[in-house]
Amino acid sequence: MADYPVEELGMRTPLEAARTPNMDFIAKNGLLGQAKTIPDKMTPASDVANLSILGYDPKKYYSGRAPLEAANLGVELEEDDVAFRCNLITAGNNSLLDYSAGHIKTKEAEKLIKFLDQKLGTNKIRFFPGVSYRHLLLIKRGAELKLENLKCQAPHDITGQKINKNLPKGENSDLIIKLMQDSQEILAGHEINQVRLDLKENPANMIWLWGQGKKPNIPRFIDKFGLTGSVISAVDLIKGLGRILGLNVIDVPGATGYYDTDYAGKAKAGIKSLDKNDFVFVHVEAPDEAGHNGDLREKLTAIERFDQLIVGPFLRYCGEKKDFRILVLPDHATPVSLKTHTSDSIPFAIYGKDIEKKGFLAYNEKEAQKSDLYFENGYQLMEYLILNTPR
Repeated sequence: MADYPVEELGMRTPLEAARTPNMDFIAKNGLLGQAKTIPDKMTPASDVANLSILGYDPKKYYSGRAPLEAANLGVELEEDDVAFRCNLITAGNNSLLDYSAGHIKTKEAEKLIKFLDQKLGTNKIRFFPGVSYRHLLLIKRGAELKLENLKCQAPHDITGQKINKNLPKGENSDLIIKLMQDSQEILAGHEINQVRLDLKENPANMIWLWGQGKKPNIPRFIDKFGLTGSVISAVDLIKGLGRILGLNVIDVPGATGYYDTDYAGKAKAGIKSLDKNDFVFVHVEAPDEAGHNGDLREKLTAIERFDQLIVGPFLRYCGEKKDFRILVLPDHATPVSLKTHTSDSIPFAIYGKDIEKKGFLAYNEKEAQKSDLYFENGYQLMEYLILNTPR
């Protein structure tokens, strides 16, 4: 959701330009601040950022993106196994044309991944379907080959670039490269891709492997903070992280991880979950996807829908309570001008019990920069929200 000033918006950010009365209410009646959710020398990515947001130091607990997604897919990792994120992409003329294969639908993608597993899978190599373009590769005892140490590029960071210049690097990278290359011949002729081409849709004609890691060792949320909680997201990464932390993962029908996600359904499920749990973490992917696509209009729409259909209902729910706190923030910035993540500090807003009104005017990056509340270690923000009376 966070971004840079955009010329078409009169050098305002999407957050400044979007109509967000509910987030502005939180800012006006609470306080703003900034937090660094991406530690120095770590890749600006959702896995790192959301570990920070949920109160865990990524430098201590981060072990890769794919193992978190594996947890949500029910894929058990042994100590020496290595999991890779497996994107279905569109490749052409030795270039990565589309990191999401046209945001392929899950039903089509599932058939392709299962077909790949039949063709390339072995007793040590397995493919598991996920959601849309996001899937999983598991390599049994892959740590013996030091595959977790490979340098792999995130596909959304290299859209439009040459494939051969961005292939995995490091010891035994040839195994991973061969899987990626072999997938092209297998996927290109599949009937699903033939139909996609006929319909002028981007084909899912290659896999891209990245985000690898080993089984994480992270303490449960209740043990760390003494609270029960729920997670609502359409993204396996976030849901998997929730499962690892012992949180209740709620599946919302119609939650897609894209522009068409069911915002209202997420809010309704989140509010209901508070009947049994102390807190709920509601995640929306649409502003990030709009940033990656460089789509300013869709980013503005996503921000406004988030404000109206999620923040609004939660504010009305909290308005009937006395003992509550609500925190609003992005996990990282995804500027539409760059189409990728950055490590910039993110703006946050807190409102509720014992939160002193500080006189801020609205919720956006520029207004948050006026605050003297700053967390160099973003993982400390959750402890501040839960345990500390704001200073």
